[in-house]
Amino acid sequence: MTILLLVGTRNGGFIIRSSDRRSWEVTDHFFESWSIQHVTYDRRDGSIYAAVNSHIYGPMVARSTDQGKTWVHSSTGLTYGEGARVRVKQVWQICPGPPSRPGELWAGVEDAGLFRSRNQGQTWEHVESLRRHPTVSEWEPSGGGLILANVLIDPDDPDRIWVGVGAGGVYRSDDGGQTWKVLNRGIPAPWKPNPMPEAGQCVHKLRLAPKPGRLYHQNHVGMYRSDDYGETWVDIGANGLPSSFGFAVAVHPRDPDTAYFVPHISDDRRYVPEAAMAVWRTRDAGATWQKLTDGLPQRHAYLTVLRDGLATDTLEPAGVYAGTTTGHVFASADEGDTWQLIVSFLPPINSVEAVVL
Repeated sequence: MTILLLVGTRNGGFIIRSSDRRSWEVTDHFFESWSIQHVTYDRRDGSIYAAVNSHIYGPMVARSTDQGKTWVHSSTGLTYGEGARVRVKQVWQICPGPPSRPGELWAGVEDAGLFRSRNQGQTWEHVESLRRHPTVSEWEPSGGGLILANVLIDPDDPDRIWVGVGAGGVYRSDDGGQTWKVLNRGIPAPWKPNPMPEAGQCVHKLRLAPKPGRLYHQNHVGMYRSDDYGETWVDIGANGLPSSFGFAVAVHPRDPDTAYFVPHISDDRRYVPEAAMAVWRTRDAGATWQKLTDGLPQRHAYLTVLRDGLATDTLEPAGVYAGTTTGHVFASADEGDTWQLIVSFLPPINSVEAVVL
């Protein structure tokens, strides 16, 4: 057994390996000095994809077929076109397509938009239907910019796609991206003149649970759950969480009622409450929450876990992983009950993904 942690940072990507979840080794550092917002694994063919961004060369998507030893990359088609009023500044999210479409990839970018590749990232095409939605006029930049940093594909229906825009809201397509429905019912945007607008909410992270129709959603203003494919949302953060603000969500690979969250103090004090790190777990779909601290730093932990910085693996019991803006990676091999520090002093971490081979 091999467990890979795919880590994206502000200074390149890293692969961290283990065979037992007790000892870990950093084996690869790729695209040094370039910012990587997201690294993901394609279970269809074993490829690794990275959202790579350079202040000199611009944004691109990179692919490795040998577990990070060598890479090819392309930005062909990652553009809104000559003369467009917006441009692609960064790639934020890569989502492999369904098994039935082996060459398909999706990319979420800043300024917010969705792109699709049909040939494993060699070329890209803009999914123009999303930016033509009549509610796009409600979109505005959040603290991180006007970003599309969430792309999800329903494993039961490859034509059902969700995207999350900050600050724009949640959208779903049921026809492979031809048309879109805005899905923000029950989520406020208190900075708007109408605090319950149709669109303009600030999505931090969306996750699919292993139950048809269920999603978890960390928004700028709270933690939410949907049981009807995003049609409606209920606030699950008020039942014991210390704060409504945070970025990351992770879900259990088999139990749809178990999810993980790292609260921060507030939108202007973006570190964990009392500078004491805790991961919060629900076992009942958000009815109650448990604070998990065993093995996590409880003093002077002025850190943030960003939107893709929390992940789970598929082992039994499930592993949970948290990467921080201080460059530390914490791991739990018992579903969050106890933690260990496995890597220190990486560059600030943007994303963590766990892969079991």
